[in-house]
Amino acid sequence: MNRRRVASGSPYEPVIGFSRAVVAGNHIAVSGTAPVMPDGGEPPSDAYRQAKRCLEIIGAALAEAGASFADVVRTRMYLVDAGDWEEVGRAHGEVFSEVRPASTVLVVKGLLDPRWRVEMEADAIVDEG
Repeated sequence: MNRRRVASGSPYEPVIGFSRAVVAGNHIAVSGTAPVMPDGGEPPSDAYRQAKRCLEIIGAALAEAGASFADVVRTRMYLVDAGDWEEVGRAHGEVFSEVRPASTVLVVKGLLDPRWRVEMEADAIVDEG
């Protein structure tokens, strides 16, 4: 099976040794994606805009891998505050209301950067050919 790696330029990729996404056959796995800003600046302070930023990064990785949000079959959302579920869910729903992937929301003790309120990952399946 052919594997192709997709990078996003995150400063964590080379340090930790991961890819933003990996394409293996017709499966695309997008790594946990935090609201890292393109200029290394401060992430948005609210959960909704952080979730939107995560989805922007995921969407770009999917596009580079030859897929789109319509191909997503599973998402996972990691929250540090259960009270953020509605705002994160709203951002998720704006992208996936028609796609309706299998999805999980987990509350975790913390994320790598204490400014992050949410991290997301996604899996997609594309037609081979």
